[in-house]
Amino acid sequence: MRYLITGGAGFIGSHLADALIAQGDSVTIVDDLSTGSFRNIKQLKGHPQFEYVLESMDNVSLLAELVDDADAVFHLAAAVGVRLIVESPVRTIETNVHCTELLLQAAAKKKRKVFLASTSEVYGKSTEVPFQEDGDLTMGATTRGRWSYACSKALDEFLAVAYYRERGLPVVIGRLFNTVGPRQTGRYGMVVPSFVQSALAGEPIKVFGDGRQARCFTHVSDAVRALIGLMNEPNAVGGVFNIGSTEEVSILDLARRVISITSSMSPIEFVSYQDAYGEGFEDMPRRVPNLERIHAAVGYESRLSLDDILRSVVAYQSEVEMQHA
Repeated sequence: MRYLITGGAGFIGSHLADALIAQGDSVTIVDDLSTGSFRNIKQLKGHPQFEYVLESMDNVSLLAELVDDADAVFHLAAAVGVRLIVESPVRTIETNVHCTELLLQAAAKKKRKVFLASTSEVYGKSTEVPFQEDGDLTMGATTRGRWSYACSKALDEFLAVAYYRERGLPVVIGRLFNTVGPRQTGRYGMVVPSFVQSALAGEPIKVFGDGRQARCFTHVSDAVRALIGLMNEPNAVGGVFNIGSTEEVSILDLARRVISITSSMSPIEFVSYQDAYGEGFEDMPRRVPNLERIHAAVGYESRLSLDDILRSVVAYQSEVEMQHA
C-alpha cells in the first residue's frame, strides 16, 4: 500500500510512518514543520519506500498530486497543544478546518480512503464519563479561546461524515486521548514531556490548578496500532472511535510518579490557570474514554501501562539530553 501522512513529521505521524514502512508499505509525508520536526523522520531519510515533502497543505495542486499518488491518507496535520491553542486561536481554527477541507476535497475526487485524526477535546466540558462516541459534546462560550480547538476538530468530524454520507468518501474518524511517548515535545504544553524535562533538570514541576484534574495517557505505539487497525477494517468506514487508555491518573499524582521514576529532587509548584494561560481559561476535571466500540471493531486494547509510558519518555529524554551535553 502507498500511504500519504499529512503532518507526518509530527510526533504521532513519524511513529506511524515508522510502523507502516516496517510492515512493507510505502509512505509519503507532507509537513510544513510548524510544529513537526525533521529530527522525527531522520531515521527514514534515504529509505527507498519513504518520501517527504516539506510544504504547506495550502498548496492545493501539490496536495492533489500527493493524494492522487496514494492509496489511502492518514490526516494528522493540525494545530496541537493547549499553549498554542490559547496563544494562536486564529491559526488553530484556520489550520484545522481549512487543511481538512482541502484534504477531503482532494480525496473525494479520487475516492481515497481517509483516516481523520480527531481528539478527546471534542467532548468539551461533558461530565458523562467515560466518554462514548455517540454522546453529546458540551462546548464552552465562544469568547473563551480554550474551546476553539475543540470546536474546530468537531467541525472537521462533521465535514468528514458529510463527505462520507453525501459523496461516498470512505472516512474513518479516531478521537485520540492524550497520546504520549518518545519524540513528543513539551513546547506546546504537553504535560508528560514537560514534567519529565523538569524532573531530569531538577527544576520545579509546574502543576496547573489544584492538580486534581484527571487524564488517561496512551503510548504512541498503542495509538499507532489503533490507527492502522481501523484503516484496515472495512466495517470501520463512516465510524467514530475513541483511541486511548482507561488507566486514569490525576495530574498531581502524575507529577509524583515522574519524580519517583526519575529519582528527582524537583519540588512540585502549583500554578493557577490564570497565570498559566490568562484569565477565563477553563479545563475539564476528567477525560476518560469508553473503548468498547474500538475493541469490538478491531480488538484494540492498550498494552502499555502509565509507568511503562513514563519510563519510555524518561529514557528518550535522557538520551536527548546526553546528545546535547
